[in-house]
Amino acid sequence: MTEPESAGHDYDVVISGAGLAGSAAAILLARRGVRVALLERRSDPEAYKVLCTHSLTANAYPVLEELGLVPALEKAGAVRNEARWYTRWGWIEPKAAPAGPELPYGYNVRRSTLDPLIRSRAAQTPGVDLLPGHHVTGLVREAGRTVGVRASTPEGEREIRARLVVGADGKDSAVAKFAGVPARSYENARFGYLAHFRNLPLHGGIGQTWFLEPDMAYAFPNDGGVTVLAVLPDKKRLPAFREDLEGSFLEFVRALPEAPPIDSAERITKIIGTVNYPLHSRKPTAPGLALIGDAALTSDPLWGVGCGWALQSAQWLTEAVAPAASGRGDLDRSLALYARTHGRRLKGHQSLAVDYAKARPFNPIERLVFSAAARDESMARHMYLFASRLIGPLRFLNPLAVAKASAVNIKHRRAAASREAKPEHPRGARRTG
Repeated sequence: MTEPESAGHDYDVVISGAGLAGSAAAILLARRGVRVALLERRSDPEAYKVLCTHSLTANAYPVLEELGLVPALEKAGAVRNEARWYTRWGWIEPKAAPAGPELPYGYNVRRSTLDPLIRSRAAQTPGVDLLPGHHVTGLVREAGRTVGVRASTPEGEREIRARLVVGADGKDSAVAKFAGVPARSYENARFGYLAHFRNLPLHGGIGQTWFLEPDMAYAFPNDGGVTVLAVLPDKKRLPAFREDLEGSFLEFVRALPEAPPIDSAERITKIIGTVNYPLHSRKPTAPGLALIGDAALTSDPLWGVGCGWALQSAQWLTEAVAPAASGRGDLDRSLALYARTHGRRLKGHQSLAVDYAKARPFNPIERLVFSAAARDESMARHMYLFASRLIGPLRFLNPLAVAKASAVNIKHRRAAASREAKPEHPRGARRTG
């Protein structure tokens, strides 16, 4: 049975959390005729998430396009996120093929710009009621399924019933906890700190990431001429790092290969971060309930995938449940479809992230592919597609790609051996033969 026969609904769907995932889901569902209550615990319309990579990977572009946000992002100064990555073999610098299309892209954009933008779009969408200052304090349940929420509001306690409750309330999701959805937690053996800078030029004017094995760092140019600079060292370095946070942060950045000139830049925010950011995975559905964004899956922030997956999971949920949410289908079957899509699209990526979060050096297959990408343009483009989450791990590490990487490295070693074996002739000496 999809829902109790006696259930009355204030809305078709109630969403807890008006961040990226929640606002996107509200817009997409309402456009398909679903009546949505979008609850946001904060009352400030300009509220935004502070601790973030502030980047939307290229996999999110189709969702941004469907939402109609691309022109607004361009107007707001969002930066198309080209990238280059440092490795021990040199820089990986993806470029479009000479006769091919440009590389896919997303945007680097500060959440202080992005969150109010998408939330206001949701509020302007017919069929969406944005309810600020509404904090979910519990769930309404009947016959073993969720049929609504209880919320603290500026006017007091309120009960809101719906066919479907959506948790878009982050990695510490209260909705998931109230529903008893357990989280599988994986240790992250790195800690992270970031700050925003003005007048911080980057090589080529594009984003930089440093794979230092096991330490990490990145610098992403954002809207407003601001660069987000983050360091993610091994936790073994935490005690010394904490003794002098600012000094340690600056020293870490200065030591980076081709380090950005941090001492001549203007820091416009505090150095903020977290010393404990585990990865979480939850089953994304339960009877009458769905989880999207970080509430369903929280990955390692060093990969900058959270914003893109938030938007994608909102889209997957909408495509799966929109008819049933408005009473024109079986909701349980629709939720099962969403759960399958979520697992198929993200489980492999998360497995690799969990493994790399152990703060280990590259394993043999990573050494093979990363070194080849530093030496070959087609391998660099292949890695770019994976880093943009446009292809999954199976395609990234398919036999043809591994064979190509092996061939690139064999050719490189032979060329290096040939150079070493070639005799040098003193300047001015006459060759014979």
